[in-house]
Amino acid sequence: MNPVSLALPPLRRAAALVLLGALALGGAAGCSTAADSAPRTPQEQPQESTPTGTPTATPTPTSASTATDVGWVQLMTPMNQQAVKLLTLAAARAAEPRVRDFAVRLRTGQEAELDRLRALLTRMGLPGTDVHAGHDMPGMVTVRDLEAARAAEGAAFDRLVLVQIRDHLRQSAQVSRSEITSGGRADARELAAALVTAREASLAELERLPGAGRALG
Repeated sequence: MNPVSLALPPLRRAAALVLLGALALGGAAGCSTAADSAPRTPQEQPQESTPTGTPTATPTPTSASTATDVGWVQLMTPMNQQAVKLLTLAAARAAEPRVRDFAVRLRTGQEAELDRLRALLTRMGLPGTDVHAGHDMPGMVTVRDLEAARAAEGAAFDRLVLVQIRDHLRQSAQVSRSEITSGGRADARELAAALVTAREASLAELERLPGAGRALG
């Protein structure tokens, strides 16, 4: 997988790095881009002051979206969308039957996750657009990755798929663990936990596939 593209304007590149770094490190600090895109709930409105001028804090319920929640769902959705594209190729073209079977089953699981991620976006009042379009995020299957896959054949194709899907599973599990520990929404944390469980099982299976030892090193 590629790091954030050097062709991005400096501000967009920095914002992408800050978002991913904050999620991976388990904190929401620095996710201003994600926070600004989240709708403000009544609990998130500026504090009101008492007649004496002392701010009155309103507790934030667990259903309120934090910057980590927003950043996570807006990253995981395109990560799954791109992975599904590569898995679709693998389901049709992998040379090893067990790799094809794995790709079919993993694609089904990733598509089911996408349904839940999109429903979460809707509940959070967020657009379904890919806010990371043009970013080469770690763990993201890029346009160049897909082009390379289409150009590869046989065992070389299988190795490329195994490496890219391994990276996708690892990175998406990492940022999902950050959502579990730092997210504010119970439904987002629950979905993140389900994703981590699924990815750990998929990684274990992937590493047992024919050719995985050589491809993954």
